[in-house]
Amino acid sequence: MISINELKFDEKGLIPAIVVDSVTKKVLTLAYMNEESLKISMERGLTCFWSRSRQELWLKGETSGNYQHILSITADCDKDALVVVVEKDGPACHLGNDSCFENLLWQREDKEA
Repeated sequence: MISINELKFDEKGLIPAIVVDSVTKKVLTLAYMNEESLKISMERGLTCFWSRSRQELWLKGETSGNYQHILSITADCDKDALVVVVEKDGPACHLGNDSCFENLLWQREDKEA
């Protein structure tokens, strides 16, 4: 295992976190964590992010009840991005969708996604 100190946060102190459903393996959302939100996530076992728009910590589910219970957090080979595998209590998207990634942009015609 690696430590938080080995991660490469960007110039704003953030690291992208790709959240994945443990059952469906579907990407639920892409959010950002700073060191504090990552520590909170690890301590509580719930996803906590840094809201770039509101400039504040955001515990996913705190207002909606749609908590994301963390099973694992893995860094990529460069240690500058995270994959967070979760069990979720409800929709991941603020629009009520299961995933934030529902808008198909392109797909090969001879293959299904």
